[in-house]
Amino acid sequence: MNVYVMGVFSLIVAVVLLSTLFSLLRKQDFSSPSSKEYKDSKSMSVLQRIFLGYGTNLNLTKCLALVSLFLFILVGCKDKKVIPPPIVLVESSKVDNVELFGEYVGRLTAFRNVEVRARVDGFIQEMTFEQGKSVTKGDLLYVIDPTVYQAKYEYAKAVLKKSEAEYLKAKRDEARLRPLYKENAVSQLDLDNATAQTEVALANVAMSKATLQEAETELSYTQVRAPISGYISESKVFIGSLVGSKGESLLSEVVQINPMTVDFDMTGLDYLSSKRRNVEFGTTDSTRSWQPTVSISLPDNTTYNHKGLVNFADPQVNPSTGTFSVSADVPNPNRVLLPGQFTQVKLLLDVLENAVVVPRKAVYIEKGGAFIMVVRTDSIVEKRFVQTGVQVNNTMVIDRGLKQGEWIITEGRQKVVPGEKVIPALSTDSLTIDKLRRDDL
Repeated sequence: MNVYVMGVFSLIVAVVLLSTLFSLLRKQDFSSPSSKEYKDSKSMSVLQRIFLGYGTNLNLTKCLALVSLFLFILVGCKDKKVIPPPIVLVESSKVDNVELFGEYVGRLTAFRNVEVRARVDGFIQEMTFEQGKSVTKGDLLYVIDPTVYQAKYEYAKAVLKKSEAEYLKAKRDEARLRPLYKENAVSQLDLDNATAQTEVALANVAMSKATLQEAETELSYTQVRAPISGYISESKVFIGSLVGSKGESLLSEVVQINPMTVDFDMTGLDYLSSKRRNVEFGTTDSTRSWQPTVSISLPDNTTYNHKGLVNFADPQVNPSTGTFSVSADVPNPNRVLLPGQFTQVKLLLDVLENAVVVPRKAVYIEKGGAFIMVVRTDSIVEKRFVQTGVQVNNTMVIDRGLKQGEWIITEGRQKVVPGEKVIPALSTDSLTIDKLRRDDL
């Protein structure tokens, strides 16, 4: 564009100068008779001959055209420059371990959730815990009025003592009759009756012990204790409430939330894909360098900083949904997670080890397939068709057609033609990037 502007400018200047010079030369009267000899003189300058039309067939218009053309060509030749090869941004193809994830909707549940129920009838006499606080296995939670059950226990103890006394008497009676029987002082019937009485007394002792144990157990049920360690939920009853079979049996719940369990569903296609990759969910494979771990999101869409491991996969597909259940345990030491929350689950399905990867923007698609513009060692551009794999974020896996360490064009593709030379610059060169973007504008 600068060449053409200078040419037009030179043409205008030439026309102005020649017009001025012609006017000055015309002021001299070469047409008078006295100057005829001068006009015929050999000393007349060439310039005068040109403008007066002597000794040449060129008129003023032709002269102006020739001079202007000469100046235009002169200026154009002077400003003509050699166009250098275009500058392009390049990156080196890399080898990396590419992680493949699947995303699912999951729900958090407590690792254990145990109901606290009343096992005997009675009125709540005491509540010895704070709702929502931590409890330890065996801690006393409720006290049910033990009056009736204490009486049953004491009665059973007395019955046991009576049975034991009767057994001892029967045993002594049998012991006295045996020597008399040998001396024929008593009959066989008397001895048999004494033996039977001893066995009956012994059976009564066993029955009394069982009754005492039952009474003792019922008495112990009046003190309701924490079945596991965890956090106790809201109480369903209060002091004075009737509980048991004649009232409310569910008193509260104790949940263990460290670790937490996240449940989600996978499709039959996911299962098939995992089998093709020799991945068994719910088992740990020591031959792999990775395990199917899960990451979950928090309610503010941030990623939870602890990962879990899949520990269960349902062996059958639900025919109504076409999915199967999967669960994983996630550590929850600071009670960040709560049961019942919904979360986004990100499951590691596979790892492509030592895969060739390139930026997604370096891959172009046309009717013939996918291709990459490769810069050879001699700076010549090559259009290379490749076989692409999976895309992860802004990275594309190249299954075939590209090796590690080859230079690929990431920016400036529209400026190059396969087979031409380019000037490669690293994509980390900020000055070159700015220059390329200014040129594009």
